[in-house]
Amino acid sequence: MSDAPATPTRPVPAPALPVWPVWLVLLAAAGTFALTMGTRQSMGLFLGPLNTATGLGLGSISLAFAFGQLFWGLTQPFAGAMADKVGAGRVLLLGASLVALGTYLTPLMTSTAGLIFAIGMLSAGGAGMAGPAVLMATTTRLIPPAQRGLATGIVNAGGSFGQFVMAPIAGALLTGLGWVHAMQLMGLLVLLCLPAAWILKGHAVHVAVPGQQPVSTRDAVRTALRDRSFRLLAAGFFVCGFHVAFLGTHLPGVIASCGLPLAYGAWALAILGLFNIVGSITMGWAVGRWRMKSLLAGVYAARAVAVLAFVLAPKSGTVVLVFAGFMGLTFLSTVPPTAGLVAKFFGVRHMATLFGVVMLTHQIGGFLGAWLGGKVFEATGIYDMIWAIDIALAVAAALAHLPIQEAPLPARGATA
Repeated sequence: MSDAPATPTRPVPAPALPVWPVWLVLLAAAGTFALTMGTRQSMGLFLGPLNTATGLGLGSISLAFAFGQLFWGLTQPFAGAMADKVGAGRVLLLGASLVALGTYLTPLMTSTAGLIFAIGMLSAGGAGMAGPAVLMATTTRLIPPAQRGLATGIVNAGGSFGQFVMAPIAGALLTGLGWVHAMQLMGLLVLLCLPAAWILKGHAVHVAVPGQQPVSTRDAVRTALRDRSFRLLAAGFFVCGFHVAFLGTHLPGVIASCGLPLAYGAWALAILGLFNIVGSITMGWAVGRWRMKSLLAGVYAARAVAVLAFVLAPKSGTVVLVFAGFMGLTFLSTVPPTAGLVAKFFGVRHMATLFGVVMLTHQIGGFLGAWLGGKVFEATGIYDMIWAIDIALAVAAALAHLPIQEAPLPARGATA
């Protein structure tokens, strides 16, 4: 028997990710978000036809859309954790397939439970799996640090571009084919994003820092929830979800209640998406130059002013389109600085999971925005109460971001 010392076992290196060009990574992520987000944000156009066909009432159908907002958020922490472990490609593949299936099945549902299953679980759950938590985290890992702020803005703008393109397409299909075939065709269009799953595959093992003790997902979430700045950030994103879901679901109804034609509803959604492209890319550029918490406070304050001005203004086609454009500038421009703060607080190792937790609070707000919008209108015939809540929440969100400590967690410690 040899007395020679045993050779120490070397750790097996993590498999290397394919090195894709930056533009291809951005195209894959932004294109995926464009198709899933564009389809979901165009569903407000089908609210009236669904109500007429099923006779369930606006409140019941709004409940299905509200569950969609909630389930889109509920799936994101779990989708993020799954992507961290097994890779984003598989998660995106499953998510896009579920969006297509749920959207295709929706016209076949004639009960509230059926609509909740198709819209609220299948379609929205799939969109959550192929949503911002996974897309932002994956892009952050595949993009050099110096380009991450602008990159997240571009990916976020992809969702807005999808809304800008898909809303007029949905309106044209609705007019030309009827609402049933229009909705089913919209579902099939989502499948065009499936090739992006190959480009965006990869998971958190690729970003583990050598020499550092790995932290479990549960411990990472527990640490984040104990941090006051993280909780304030999540509270602000709750308000963002309320705004976005209310507008995305009920803006066509708001415009119709003003006595304007259906076309204004479709174009308002499209303009909302178009101007959000500008807002998202501009915010992605601004993230590297100003404090992210200040940018977020400014966005929420601007929303409060815009909604108040819209409520007081006479309602005309020009007014609603200008309002849609201004709100579009702020619509999802909160995502790049919010994602940036999560990465700054905790790094990118568990970013998909932690940003998924923040997205969950966003969608709890979205559930309330979509559901209360329908219930209030059903009870009062007007949206005034919702607009008042909208303004109050925007002011509260602007103030909530001011105490956030914008520094990495190890540099300041978790606050109870």
